[in-house]
Amino acid sequence: MELEEKCVKSERIYKGKILNLRRDIVKLPDGREASREVVEHSGAVGVVPLTGEGQVYLVRQYRYPIGKVTLEIPAGKLEEGEDPLDCARRELKEEVGIEASRWEPLLTFYTTPGFSNEVMHLFLATELSKKEAQPDQDEFLQIVSLPLEEALEKARTGEIMDAKTILSLLLVRYKFTGRAYPLLGEKP
Repeated sequence: MELEEKCVKSERIYKGKILNLRRDIVKLPDGREASREVVEHSGAVGVVPLTGEGQVYLVRQYRYPIGKVTLEIPAGKLEEGEDPLDCARRELKEEVGIEASRWEPLLTFYTTPGFSNEVMHLFLATELSKKEAQPDQDEFLQIVSLPLEEALEKARTGEIMDAKTILSLLLVRYKFTGRAYPLLGEKP
């Protein structure tokens, strides 16, 4: 059975600084029509800055949509046509004041393909050197340094609830241990 839906009509609902919203009428595989709301996003990056001692740098910041302070990896939005690695370098320096000599792609994935076209690129940054942070004028961040295993424990207990951060930390742990998480009964 064919699964693809074909766009019949598209209407821009909102054009913003961070995202756009459109409503499409699509033809379903069985010939019926349905409405789809699509959030258009230019894409984003996330960076796990990892020291030689196994410490990760995270940022604590207030996230207005959820009304809470979160603990996350440094991350940011891609500018139009920007290379993801260039964006990752920029965001790491702006948010945490760190430059890295070694960069490794971890994963590229769709954040929420049910309603958005946003693609996120995750990177591991190592061989770090401290510089001065230069956050955007509307960014208020606290820099936190934790052992990787402690950050993973915060994810396990729900203190870290940000999906890109949880996924990134698990990918880094998997890279170095061959397992994303400790086996049942094993200490982290």
